[in-house]
Amino acid sequence: MSGHSHWAGIKHKKGVADAKRAGVFTKVARIVTLAAKEGGGNPDMNFKLRIAIDQARTVNMPKDNIDRAIKRGTGELKDQAAIEEIVYETMAPGNITMLIKTATDNKNRTVSELKAIFNKTNVKMVPAGSFKHLFKQVGIIYVDTTGKNADDLEMKAIKAGAIDTIFQAELLQVYTEPRELKKVKDTLEKDGVQIDNANIIFHPLDPIEIDPHTKIDYEQLLEKLDKLDDVQEIYDNL
Repeated sequence: MSGHSHWAGIKHKKGVADAKRAGVFTKVARIVTLAAKEGGGNPDMNFKLRIAIDQARTVNMPKDNIDRAIKRGTGELKDQAAIEEIVYETMAPGNITMLIKTATDNKNRTVSELKAIFNKTNVKMVPAGSFKHLFKQVGIIYVDTTGKNADDLEMKAIKAGAIDTIFQAELLQVYTEPRELKKVKDTLEKDGVQIDNANIIFHPLDPIEIDPHTKIDYEQLLEKLDKLDDVQEIYDNL
């Protein structure tokens, strides 16, 4: 499995300064809001909301913030603008195809901010549906292996129904079929495995490689996009 997942960047920001943490809270609150909007405000009945709340707790978001985000999604906060999810498809230098998932209460602002970055980095925005067929959706579970037996964790993941596993630094990435994500996550947790995060992501069907110079430019592009509050996830074909 490959492809850049923006959440991996968000997850490791829980120790940053308060100013940056506020930006992470904004991003994660919108994940919670969208999940509540889609499936209701009860995490016991809404697995997507349960995942979103877990993400919020990972970055130490206060309970009051989480509750407000849920109420915003269920429509209990009448004075709040609705949040919608929009996926933008782009082509970056080096034939890098990107799916940029956003959560926004102002589509015009989001497009304007994205285009301001794209115009400076030679990125082309393409019509919806141009690249989505080049990706497939898979479930992913992140497990921190620090101080633990990584091989043992991998075996537990395989027995739980994982279709693939990858080690990256001290993080075990467990891949599942989308419909099996809840089952695998619940099984691992019952087996004593602490889950950092779980989500449904887009995985490239035909990954490519890029040269070192293009990689530097692309990482700078990701950093710029990461600073936008409306950007939630970024997937690519690397």
